[in-house]
Amino acid sequence: MSDHLYITRLPIAYDPDLGAESRDLVSGLSSEAGQLIAGAAGSSPYLRSLIEQEAAWIGEALSAPKQALAGVLAECRALAPDQLKPGLRQAKRRLALLTALCDLCGGWSLEEVTTALTDFGALSADVAIKAEIARLIRRKKLPGLTEADIETAGGLSILAMGKMGAHELNYSSDIDLICLFDETRFDPDDFFEARQGMARATRNMCTTLSERTADGYVFRTDLRLRPDPAVTPACLAMEAAERYYESLGRTWERAAYIKARPCAGDIAAGEAFLKTLRPFVWRRHLDFAAIQDAHDMRLRIRENKGTGGPITVPGHDMKLGRGGIREIEFFTQTRQLIAGGRDEELRLRGTVEGLAALAQKDWIPSDVAARLSEHYRAHREVEHRIQMVHDAQTHRMPNSAEGIARVACLMGEDPADLQAVIRKRLVEVHDLTEDFFAPDAVAQTKAAIPDGFDKNVIARWRGYPALRSERGAQIFDRLKPELLDRLSRTAKPAEALLALDGFLAGLPAGVQLFSLFEANPHLMDLLVDIVGTSHALAGFLSRNSGVFDAVIGGSFFEDWPGGDVLRQELEAVLAQEDDYETQLDAARRWCKEWHFRIGVHHLRGLLDARAAGAQYGELAEAVIQALFPRVVAQFSVKHGPPPGKGPIVIAMGSLGAGQINAQSDLDIIVVYDPEEAEMSQGRKSLATRPYYARLTQALITALAAPMSQGRLYEVDMRLRPSGNKGPVATSWSAFTHYQENEAWVWEHLALTRARVIAGETGLMQAFESFRHKVLGTPRQTVAVLGEVAHMRDRLAAAKTPSGVWDAKTGAGRMMDIELLSQAGALLAKSLQRDVASGLDSAVAGGWLDAADAVVLQYAYSLYWSVQTAARLLSGASLDQETLGEGGAQFLSRSAAFESLQELEKALERAYGNSAAIISQTLEKEAADAEPGGTGS
Repeated sequence: MSDHLYITRLPIAYDPDLGAESRDLVSGLSSEAGQLIAGAAGSSPYLRSLIEQEAAWIGEALSAPKQALAGVLAECRALAPDQLKPGLRQAKRRLALLTALCDLCGGWSLEEVTTALTDFGALSADVAIKAEIARLIRRKKLPGLTEADIETAGGLSILAMGKMGAHELNYSSDIDLICLFDETRFDPDDFFEARQGMARATRNMCTTLSERTADGYVFRTDLRLRPDPAVTPACLAMEAAERYYESLGRTWERAAYIKARPCAGDIAAGEAFLKTLRPFVWRRHLDFAAIQDAHDMRLRIRENKGTGGPITVPGHDMKLGRGGIREIEFFTQTRQLIAGGRDEELRLRGTVEGLAALAQKDWIPSDVAARLSEHYRAHREVEHRIQMVHDAQTHRMPNSAEGIARVACLMGEDPADLQAVIRKRLVEVHDLTEDFFAPDAVAQTKAAIPDGFDKNVIARWRGYPALRSERGAQIFDRLKPELLDRLSRTAKPAEALLALDGFLAGLPAGVQLFSLFEANPHLMDLLVDIVGTSHALAGFLSRNSGVFDAVIGGSFFEDWPGGDVLRQELEAVLAQEDDYETQLDAARRWCKEWHFRIGVHHLRGLLDARAAGAQYGELAEAVIQALFPRVVAQFSVKHGPPPGKGPIVIAMGSLGAGQINAQSDLDIIVVYDPEEAEMSQGRKSLATRPYYARLTQALITALAAPMSQGRLYEVDMRLRPSGNKGPVATSWSAFTHYQENEAWVWEHLALTRARVIAGETGLMQAFESFRHKVLGTPRQTVAVLGEVAHMRDRLAAAKTPSGVWDAKTGAGRMMDIELLSQAGALLAKSLQRDVASGLDSAVAGGWLDAADAVVLQYAYSLYWSVQTAARLLSGASLDQETLGEGGAQFLSRSAAFESLQELEKALERAYGNSAAIISQTLEKEAADAEPGGTGS
């Protein structure tokens, strides 16, 4: 790669005579390089002084600037401890001059300039801190450390914050650092002495870099971003810093850590510390409350710095003023804070890179990202020119005509034209960002309560937990007029108000959710739909409002991705977590969002009941498939890997058939093949039977245990051999023996729906082959149907239907039709698991009339629609009295009826007709089997 300096622009000398004098000091310059030196020196007193000091070096450096930069950095690394101060100061002079000239002529991009400045800052801090640590180790002031610890600075890590962390250091910047040390490197009894030594090393390092000598200075250092800087030492223990952020960390500190980067000292320890802070910086849910925090910070900065006035270029602060650099950074970082917890690809340090990622993920429009990026680069170039004039740590445009002219000359521009361009850019940045932080939202005046609303209901909202905090109440007050207006436009406003009241009453906190609604008003329509329709879904939302995050993602209303994609996505989510319990919580969060998505799609008519049931089933299957290997791995840490072939998980009942509803338990059984193994091989070995029993309990716990994110599913294992009396896990030999020699007919009926979904591949294949064999065994029709009749009698005696809306239990209802269908599959030796196929098999077997099968299939479809909708609406038995208008409409629509009354009549007819068909079919077969009959 060529190291030639390509000159695409040239500065103009404000004072041509001074510029010419400086050019004459440097030999070997080309014509363009001479103009570059003259223009820089003639406009900037600071650059002129650097050229005078480094005249013998800069000419050759400009002929190969990248090589010259590398040489400067190499010389810094080789400095002897007693030469650090003068050596680093000479390096700073050369670096400042080289980067300025390469910047002014357009030979280096903004990123190349800031990277060179940043890399030098990191190198300076690294050599300075290691020199101090070496001195303390030699003086025995860091107990337990030796010369070998110097390379890692004895566990002291320097975090680069702000622009230095993002490789965006400006031309005359101070460097924001946080210094931490790994306290685990020291014996607890030596902690206080070690802390004193680390603080001393940090202070001395800062002196080395910032002290002004006859040679100048290196960098002004600022340690005030550390936790509670007024009372804490210059260098903190990492554990103390972690505790601070967990308990007291504020939004501005979270934003600061977006750019944080270990830059010197013990890099590995710094990276480990930043990893522990991820939950603090990157919240699990979309954090729209960060918008208000960022807006408040902007207002405080404007007030404290006096930068809140109108946009006029003379004297304007290019960093903190309206439309300035900080506005773009806040806009970017706040968006990153909102969504970065869910999407690691947004966790970028650089501002321009962050804007590009946000645009790619559709968090901001692409044209906005492009324009803000362009303005950011332009603002930074102006900022650099301001600072080049006198090496002043300022971001303000000069107030004087001469000052503005010098900046314009450095940019090769006419002063008037430059001011016009800068003002245009400032105005556009302000216009693009201001509405994000301070939208023209709902007025905070007291809203009128629409007619027909109970004022007493609204009055009690202030006492609910979600509205007790001042901040939550303020945001809700801004939302309330719009929310009440949307409620007033529903079919039953008073009813919808009471439903919303129930939702708010169950909401434990409100700031995040209310901020989400404020930033995304269309979500209020969805909330009104849900609370006005489904009490179960509204209650679920009260406890899990974070699932609204999923709606913001662009894929929420896209087509269903399928089980394989779901499993891969969950596995990727789990792979991001190291801790087992954290993985279980992550699975719960993920599953709830997809569960919510299915419910919303069903509620809004995007899915029918059959499709919703299939999606609920695929979701549950994906959860088991992704979690089971992790359950096994976690169990194996203590007890060793599974002995023998290992286990499989078999889905039974509705899950086996691939159709469950929003409230379904998971019917599963676990089978294992220990082969010849008697014990596991681990730290705490177990005999095979207790090993697999406890492993199965671990799986149940992983699925059903309530954690901070709730539970995944209830688990039902009663369909295992011998039911509740048998072991929770069954060996392969015991399972096959039982099924072949001891199983009841009803257990073979259950096997018609069994489907292996996770576990050891070979055993999965063996199970399916065995199932084929068992179901292929010839059976007497009369015997099987006789058992079905007895089962119907036992079910009827054990449980009666709770009413017309209980479509599951009772004569002619779901379980009744399922039994007949399973009998059809068993007698036909069919491997199909769905109800319709079983009924078709019964018709093919000659013992069920084809017309009757059509009636039963229609009835079962109707029942499934009612059952699936009912579980989404209430989560329990359906109470028509409290169903509400929205719930009634959804229930009717889900079953394709105009009204609830028509649906009720249809159910009653279907129950009667189905019960009669099943009874007549079973009675006919029994009669045909009597002596003189015609049955088999």
